[in-house]
Amino acid sequence: MTYGHLDIIQRGAKLFDEVIVAVVGNPGKSPLLPLEVRTMLLKSAVSDIKKVVVSDFQGLTVDYARDNKIKILIRGLRAISDFEAELAMAQTNKELFPELETIFLMSKAEYSFISSSIVKEVARLGGEVSHFVPKPVNDYLKEHYHRGTLI
Repeated sequence: MTYGHLDIIQRGAKLFDEVIVAVVGNPGKSPLLPLEVRTMLLKSAVSDIKKVVVSDFQGLTVDYARDNKIKILIRGLRAISDFEAELAMAQTNKELFPELETIFLMSKAEYSFISSSIVKEVARLGGEVSHFVPKPVNDYLKEHYHRGTLI
C-alpha cells in the first residue's frame, strides 16, 4: 500500500457512505507480502478513516462485488498510461457484471509517480521507502525485510 492508495481511499470515503477496500490475492502477480499481511497492514493504515472497511478475497473482482452487493468500484489513475489498462478492466467488469460501475479518481500530483512496483524494487534493494508508504507499511518492511529477503 502506497500513499497514492491511501489518498484514493480517503477521497473515496468523502464520496460514499461506506468504502470497502478489498485486497485481492492474485496468483498472476508476485506481491512482496502475503495476502494476510497486506490486509493487516491496510487495516492499520486506514484505522482512523471513518466509513472504511478492509476485506480480502481470491478470484474475480466482479464475483466479489456481486457476492457483497457492491455496485461501484473506485479505481485510482496516476497517469494517462494507467488509463488504457484500467479502461479495459472496467469494460470487462461491466460485461461480466452489468450493474457494476467504475469511477476513476486521479491521484494527486505528488503521488503520481509512486507505484507498488517501484516501492517493491526500492525495498528489495534496501532503500528507504518511508516517503512512499504509510507508517505501518514502512515499519513492517523495516522490521521484516532485510537485504532483499523477508525475515
